[in-house]
Amino acid sequence: MRAIVTVIGQDRTGIVAGVSTRLTELDVNIIDISQTIMDGFFNMIMMCETPEDAKNTLDVVQGALNELGEKLGVEIRAQHADIFLSMHRI
Repeated sequence: MRAIVTVIGQDRTGIVAGVSTRLTELDVNIIDISQTIMDGFFNMIMMCETPEDAKNTLDVVQGALNELGEKLGVEIRAQHADIFLSMHRI
């Protein structure tokens, strides 16, 4: 499964490290990553992938990232890539 993970919030150290570490713990591979800081706000989007035999469902990944977002003080969302790409087609 491919998923899109977005992270938005006040910039501070440790956001990329925290998110990438949690994804690794969940057996989620980061395929592509883009991040920017705009007027003190951190913005990151990642294309991720889980193995076909992944033990963690999207719901599990979303729950873990929501919990991490609260801890880091940012908003983290994960959704199936097909849904994200359909919603953001021009």
